[in-house]
Amino acid sequence: MGGRLDDDYAAAGFGRRVGWGERPALLLVDAVRAYADPGSRLWLETGTAALAAMAALASAARSAGAPVVFTAVHYEGDPARDAPHFHRKVPGLDAFRAGDPHAEFTPVCRPEEGDLVVRKHYPSAFFGTGLDRMLAERGVDTVVVGGFSTSGCVRASTLDALQYGFRPQVVREAAADRDPGPHEANLFDLDSKYADVITLDDALNRLTARPGPG
Repeated sequence: MGGRLDDDYAAAGFGRRVGWGERPALLLVDAVRAYADPGSRLWLETGTAALAAMAALASAARSAGAPVVFTAVHYEGDPARDAPHFHRKVPGLDAFRAGDPHAEFTPVCRPEEGDLVVRKHYPSAFFGTGLDRMLAERGVDTVVVGGFSTSGCVRASTLDALQYGFRPQVVREAAADRDPGPHEANLFDLDSKYADVITLDDALNRLTARPGPG
C-alpha cells in the first residue's frame, strides 16, 4: 500500500512480526479446478502462478517432513441446505457439489500420499473441521498458508490459525484473488494485524532448512 498509510499503521503499533516456531505445517487452501479452469465462473486469472508456487511449497514441505494440508469446499448434497446463508451470498458454491469436476484438486497441485485432506462447508479451513486438533497432535506451531482466494478462504483460515494459537505465515506468491485491489488490501491487513506476509523464497528457504523426516 505504501507511504502515509504505512506510517499511520506503524505509529499505531501494527505490523510487528509473529515469526516462525520450530514445527511448521503447510496449509494449501482450495487448490481446486473451480479457480483454475477458465471455463469456471470462479476462475482466477492469476491462479496459475499461485498454483505453481503452492506446488513448490508442497514439494519443499514434504521433503522437510512437515505436514501438508489441502482443503476443499465440499458438499455431499445441496449447498443451499448445508451452508444456506453462505450459498445465498455466493451461488457459485454449486461448483463444489460432490461429483462436479470443478470441485476436484488441480493436476498442478494436488494431495499426495501422506498429506492431510480437509473438507469444509465454509471459508475457514478450521471451522467445523477439527484441523486445529490435527495440527496440535503433530506438534505444529507455525502454519504456512497459500491458496484461493486471498480475501476469502485464505483470510478466514489465516485468522483462525492465529486464534487457535498458531503462527500464521502467508506466502504472497502462493495466494490469488479476483482482482489486485482486494488481493493487496487483504495481504496488507493480514500482515498488519494477524500474520506475517512473506515471499515464496523466504518460505522455501525456511522449509528446506528444517531437518528431514526422522
